Amino acid sequence: MEKLTFYAVSAPEKLDRIGAYLAERLSRDVVRHRYGYVVIAMEALDQLLMACHSQSIKPFVESFLHMVAKLLESREPDLQVLGTNSFVKFANIEEDTPSYHRRYDFFVSQFSAMCHSTHEDPETRTRIRVAGIKGLQGVVRKTVNDELQAIIWEPQHMDKLIPSMLFNMQDNEDENPASLAESCFRELLGRAAYGNMNNAVRPVLVHLDNHRLWDPNEFAVSCFRIIMYSIQAQHSHHVIQQVLNHLDTHSKNTPRVRAGIVQVLLETVAIAAKGSVGPVISNSSAYTWAKPTSSPPNLWLGPTVLEVFNTLLKHLRVSVDCELGDSRRNSGSSISSFRNRDSDERIVQNAIIQTIGFFGGNLPDYQRAEVMMFIMGKVPVYGTPCHTLDTAKMGSVTSGFKCKTMSAGLPAAFLEPLCSISLMEDAELRQLVLEILHNIIDRHDNRAKLRGIRIIPNVAALKIKREKISKQDVGFMKKHGQQLYRHIYLGCKEEDNVQKNFELLFTALALITIELANEDVVIDVIRLSLALQDMALVNEENLPMFCRCGILSLVAAYMNFLSQMIANPGLCQHVSKVIELRNLEAPYLLPEHVFREKCPLPAALQSEDRGVYFSVCEVSEALGGSGYNVERLCVPYVPQVTDEDRLTRRKSFVDTVSLQVDILSNSLPDKSQLAEEITFETLKKAIDTTGLEEQERERRRQVMEKFQKAPFEEIAAHCESKNNMLHDRLAQIFELTIRPPPSPSGSSSVTSGPAPYQSVPVYEIKFPDLCVY
Repeated sequence: MEKLTFYAVSAPEKLDRIGAYLAERLSRDVVRHRYGYVVIAMEALDQLLMACHSQSIKPFVESFLHMVAKLLESREPDLQVLGTNSFVKFANIEEDTPSYHRRYDFFVSQFSAMCHSTHEDPETRTRIRVAGIKGLQGVVRKTVNDELQAIIWEPQHMDKLIPSMLFNMQDNEDENPASLAESCFRELLGRAAYGNMNNAVRPVLVHLDNHRLWDPNEFAVSCFRIIMYSIQAQHSHHVIQQVLNHLDTHSKNTPRVRAGIVQVLLETVAIAAKGSVGPVISNSSAYTWAKPTSSPPNLWLGPTVLEVFNTLLKHLRVSVDCELGDSRRNSGSSISSFRNRDSDERIVQNAIIQTIGFFGGNLPDYQRAEVMMFIMGKVPVYGTPCHTLDTAKMGSVTSGFKCKTMSAGLPAAFLEPLCSISLMEDAELRQLVLEILHNIIDRHDNRAKLRGIRIIPNVAALKIKREKISKQDVGFMKKHGQQLYRHIYLGCKEEDNVQKNFELLFTALALITIELANEDVVIDVIRLSLALQDMALVNEENLPMFCRCGILSLVAAYMNFLSQMIANPGLCQHVSKVIELRNLEAPYLLPEHVFREKCPLPAALQSEDRGVYFSVCEVSEALGGSGYNVERLCVPYVPQVTDEDRLTRRKSFVDTVSLQVDILSNSLPDKSQLAEEITFETLKKAIDTTGLEEQERERRRQVMEKFQKAPFEEIAAHCESKNNMLHDRLAQIFELTIRPPPSPSGSSSVTSGPAPYQSVPVYEIKFPDLCVY
């Protein structure tokens, strides 16, 4: 070998003839099963290959690869391993010039076949599989960096490479092939360029489909963890897009398969979003992800953000539709099978919601509001209870939200639909809306300190973080404060409220006080609190006793918090006095008692006992001594009524028949009035108008005072509510009286009214001048 090597190095032009001679000898020895000479020939080729690095080595390499192919084609495991080892040595040699005609198609196919070896001897099978993986690793190293060998990334080769590695990674019986296959898989993905990612990921999804590895999906999650940690960060969006497309193709598959794919998507998003995210505006005005040069390396590009949410929300709706459809067909199937399907669909829904929450939680602050508005517009509100979904995870879209101004976090286009959802019937849906508000309003992470509704003895001990309210936030409260107050006021009136609803309402009031309160807001929230107290005492809504006591305990907890936050001694003294008296005489009006299990509730609330309720006069006196403008405290708070309220309430649509009944019943006099006995006292009251004049003067004085002292927003809301009521009545009357236009003769008009009317000739119909030709 020393003489041969010296001769080959001295005369490199002889290498091709040397290689041809050794190849001929090796082929003859393989056929004659003279394996000792085969080993000698391969050792000679290996040493010559390692020693010679000249331009003349190209023809020698062709002979070498031809001999390796001969060994791989044999059925002897030893020869296959020998050929693989020689190929690996060749793969580690860096050639000076590229090869224009060399192809590795045969080696990809042969090594892939070796990776799937089913030899009956376990040790031999392991040796062959390990050799096949090493061979594929050699092919990868030899081709991925060679621009002339870009064909290796084409689907026909990737469809053999990727499944061979995954097959051995999936087989945990032999640790050596699994670890080696994973290493080769990571190396392949790490070398994938921008245009090759789709071809590298698609075979993974196909392999998981063919082997039914989505349920259970532990191996699928493991594969995509390897993919996300192996590829370059800026290519992550390719993987996410591929998984989203694969989810679309499986939209009609079983719930567990879809849930497995969604959980894999969650894992990819979680890994991709660990770094900071840099969004830019594309030409189509859609958000895409870009990699700024000054950002950390773990950034990711991606499909348009709204496209991701659109796909996820589409599958969420499909899942809910499937669940509702199964519930309707439940009568014809067994209850056990329906429950299994129902629980499987909820797994899908919760996985999608968790993915939406995690994805949205890693968006830039200025983009979350747009995403939330998009979700509001895409997700329909079903008539089914909201507990079919794990709605708690939806709030993670807004978790960690730190907007500099409240107008950026709660734009009008988002605040209005959010508040409209707060009027829905489902208590859990209202809880979700409050949690979203908490996430947006709380910019100093004080929410955890306010958890649970209670009488806080020392608010200063909570060490609440706050800053002076900015001019932008002052403007926001002047413009949208009434919406927030109305949202809280109407939320307290729901008769199905539970303890958590009251806790979230208390936290909402407290966060408004911390983040958005100036002197005007303090007056507004006190008016709101006193209005809630009056609502619970008067009980025009016929609320259950638990809700009334819950509202009064909410007012007590908040007034205690507010008095300490503004550090007003007079108000603190009044609040403490009321709370002490409640502890003695009416403990059911305090949150520590009313929300306790089996708390005894009274049969009625005694409004005459004013000592256990907060007094407008004493509050005004306490605040007036500190320089507050307390004139508006005397004006009762009236919530703003909008069209959205009527559209979202449970009695929002009235048919014609019920409307006629309502109008007739309202127009008829009461029987008790008809049967009233005429006595001397009634005649005296009818003649005496002094009392009526005094009442009229008092009413006019109150109206004048209200229009002089009440804020403009409240006056506008009050007038608008009256106008809305008038327009509603007129619209209802028009619905009863309006008739379709006269039809030409020859077409009979059939109506359901009491008197059908005749069609008229065309020449008698009066058209506008512009319509006549």
